[in-house]
Amino acid sequence: QVQLVESGGGLVQAGGSLRLSCAASGRTFSSYAMGWFRQAPGKEREFVAHINWSGGTKYYTDSVKGRFTISRDNAKNTVYLEMNSLKPEDTAVYYCAAGQFSYSIYAAVRMPSTYDYWGQGTQVTVSS
Repeated sequence: QVQLVESGGGLVQAGGSLRLSCAASGRTFSSYAMGWFRQAPGKEREFVAHINWSGGTKYYTDSVKGRFTISRDNAKNTVYLEMNSLKPEDTAVYYCAAGQFSYSIYAAVRMPSTYDYWGQGTQVTVSS
């Protein structure tokens, strides 16, 4: 079992930055692949970024490439999402997710159903 708690969301003006954190419980965090997803009102949950267990493989959805950076610190059981140059369309609830799988196939890691555990989400609002 893994419990995930996100933090770091808030209200920011367009062009600003935020860093989201996701703290995981358990002693096997380093064996989990991690993902960030987001869900805006009235829309489906969408993939944002993925990082494999070692941090050596990362994927991003096209709309955030060059602006967002995913990273992890296995010693702190934490995964991060650094978000820069934020846009109003980035407004959503952001969720982190954990999955105990070792493959890094983009078509699979971008699907919510691939992950086993989810946090409660943190709201990010970007004003224009």
